[in-house]
Amino acid sequence: MPWLVAIAFLMESLDTTVLNTAVPTMARSLGVPELSLKAVLASYALSLAVFIPASGWVADRFGTRRVFSAAIAMFTLGSVLCGLSHSIPALVVCRIIQGMGGAMMVPVGRLTLVRAFPRAELVRAMSFVAIPTLVGPLIGPALGGMIISVARWEDIFFLNIPIGLVGLVMVWLHLPDFRGENVPPLDRMGLVWFGSGIALLSWTLEVFGEHHAGGRVVAVAGSIAIGLLLLYWRHARRLANPLLDLDLLRFRTFLVSVCGGFLTRLGVGGAPFLLPLLYQTGLGYAPLHSGLLFMPQALGAMVSKVFVRYELAFFGYRTMLVGNTVALGLMLMAFATVGAATPVWMICLQAMVYGILMSSQFTAINTLAYADVPNDRSSRASAFASTFQQLALSFGVASAGMVTAGFVTSRATEQAEMLSSVHHAFVILGMVTIVSALVFAVLRRGDGDSISGHHEPGPVSDSAPIPGSATAPAT
Repeated sequence: MPWLVAIAFLMESLDTTVLNTAVPTMARSLGVPELSLKAVLASYALSLAVFIPASGWVADRFGTRRVFSAAIAMFTLGSVLCGLSHSIPALVVCRIIQGMGGAMMVPVGRLTLVRAFPRAELVRAMSFVAIPTLVGPLIGPALGGMIISVARWEDIFFLNIPIGLVGLVMVWLHLPDFRGENVPPLDRMGLVWFGSGIALLSWTLEVFGEHHAGGRVVAVAGSIAIGLLLLYWRHARRLANPLLDLDLLRFRTFLVSVCGGFLTRLGVGGAPFLLPLLYQTGLGYAPLHSGLLFMPQALGAMVSKVFVRYELAFFGYRTMLVGNTVALGLMLMAFATVGAATPVWMICLQAMVYGILMSSQFTAINTLAYADVPNDRSSRASAFASTFQQLALSFGVASAGMVTAGFVTSRATEQAEMLSSVHHAFVILGMVTIVSALVFAVLRRGDGDSISGHHEPGPVSDSAPIPGSATAPAT
């Protein structure tokens, strides 16, 4: 049964990584600047952030088999519609449809495994379905470059059709159907407040970066977006089962994981958008060669999986995250040194080191989130953390495009000018990433030791909940 979930994970992973390589070619075909394509990438992650919080409720209410099948169907339909689109607005709408399917597909797949396997076998099952998330970044960019070289960019979306059809049949025949008991009502108002707030905030970043609206319009839209999110915060504090459980933020390790992870992804999230621009537009590489340059990064991510647990056990979460975050930010800034004279082996080495640091960072952040959260609230913690992960990635792409556009002049069509603009963007994103190290420095000695296996001599602090919170839940 895990291979059924793995099919969906592979489809989602391939779709994202294949598309990144095609951005410059798509821009030329549509007759728009490359930076305009950031909306196509960001809209998918934004759609995930909006709908992931409701995925658990939908699965409990309608059953995992039905929801998982519908998610694959919607994702596949969105892919077909993307392939038939010939404008940025149409692509954005279709990517949102894809995101709605992806928001249900991946979380519900994980939930099915949790309910189908005993604890003793869960790690093995989860490890198996995690393989596509490693294989996708390894072969996706090169596959995208290959398709672009021999066919049209629209064909990269049709790649999901056979995978989706096979997955639909197999899921309906073999996936167990789990339903929740005593399912509480869906927090519909919370979904409206939260979804509207982050969607409007994302739109504000988009129009600000593209200079499509005046300063007054941007200020008003941004203020309304913040107001909607404040309304959600007030609404959620009154409910026993809100869309996102804000009480989880009373756990220091969870709060640091979410806030530090958000800032880190805000910097790192723009890299998949900027690197194809660097390789293809800035350095003049063909799409296939550009895709191949992503392979060292994926290999580095695989390598990090081998030793990151030993790194955490030796250094502990605080030391490891602070040091790794600074190194990750510096490595992002180092991409600003890549130019026409940089040898390919140096680019590959830099990409591999970046992949190691990035994978180690996300592994540490993702596991820290559950260090002190009780088991009966882990599903809520997962939805909360996943939502803000996708939200940060969406904002990261938008911010990367906005920063790059800020350095573009009337000579932006020249290769050297675009290369310089991308270099400036990498420096700023690296600085944002380094700033997130200050958030991880808030961790205390001993925080997360229960899952990292790290032990320091002397007394350690109680890591959860946050001191001074009289209503903090017990651990």
